[in-house]
Amino acid sequence: MIEMSIDSIRVSPMNYQHLVLLKEKQSDRYLPIWIGPAEAEAIAIKLQNIDTARPLTHDLLGSVISTLGATVNFIVVNDLRNDTFYARITLSTDGKQIEIDSRPSDAIALAVRTTSPIYAEEAVLEKAGIMLDRETGKPIPIDKNAEKQGTKVDEQEIKKLSAFYDFINTLDLDDLGKHKS
Repeated sequence: MIEMSIDSIRVSPMNYQHLVLLKEKQSDRYLPIWIGPAEAEAIAIKLQNIDTARPLTHDLLGSVISTLGATVNFIVVNDLRNDTFYARITLSTDGKQIEIDSRPSDAIALAVRTTSPIYAEEAVLEKAGIMLDRETGKPIPIDKNAEKQGTKVDEQEIKKLSAFYDFINTLDLDDLGKHKS
């Protein structure tokens, strides 16, 4: 597992779709994940320390976990199949670890509320991770990235992930590291 941080939340100016951009803590590799607008807002609200009058769904989930005597250890984006990312939330309760299946967006929204680490499996980063060209700020194509890592990504996988590249290429990446909502 590779530790990640939330780099930013982005909105495509072309189609208004939301994306959370995770960044590997020890390198310049990024993981773009499409998310819904409600989850994007939930993540952004917490990142910007905005108080809400009533708890949001992810606040409620965190409260229920805590009230039941459990803690969130970490979340991990653990799989990518058929253009869909998968995540697991790992909880501790009564000296046991419990893993719960989750959408990455919900797991990330919970992680920011519980200040829990966010991880991604290396296999997921190999499939969907991107490196940015230091000169242009544009993504390096997956096939080049895979060659650097000594792995191969077939043509079908590249086509499946092309929507991510199309979206990333519409972004102004000069302000990486600044949180957006």
